[in-house]
Amino acid sequence: MKKLASFIYYKILGWKIVGDFSTDLKKFVIIAVPHTSWHDFYMGLLLRKIVGLQMNFMGKKELFTGPFGWYFRKVGGIALDRTSGQNKVEAIAKEFEKRDEMRLTLAPEGTRKKVKEWKTGFYYIAKAANVPIVMVTFDFGAKQNKISKPFYPTDDVAADFKEMYSFFKGTVGKNAEYSFEPED
Repeated sequence: MKKLASFIYYKILGWKIVGDFSTDLKKFVIIAVPHTSWHDFYMGLLLRKIVGLQMNFMGKKELFTGPFGWYFRKVGGIALDRTSGQNKVEAIAKEFEKRDEMRLTLAPEGTRKKVKEWKTGFYYIAKAANVPIVMVTFDFGAKQNKISKPFYPTDDVAADFKEMYSFFKGTVGKNAEYSFEPED
């Protein structure tokens, strides 16, 4: 399957990978930006098959019922109960404690539409679970996934977000008009 994924990714789609995932890190939060289309899902599946790392994603629990529930769990999905009144950050941080390996992929925009700033849950999940953040671009303009070195959140939220935003500057999503453009 890795050969097929590589053929599709490199030869058919013409994409490239810049950087790599630290293979000695077993737990981290991955943020993928921009998230503008359903195409991001299969590009993420191709990327993870090529790099050979199991990666997880969270989805609303309703996605994990019926015939697609089995598939989403098989590809690393974790059902999330989004009922209000729960501490989702703590619940997700506990998932990191339960597992020997967990690489949780999240889209900090929280939607495929245009946003001016990210939701902060991924940041606080990383802090609560005491794991780094790895940034990955879904750059359909340059046809590349750029992977950052592990970033360890500090206690300066504004400076941390400024640094993370700068990693994604100029990245173009599948639907370019929805791409995240950080302000200077």
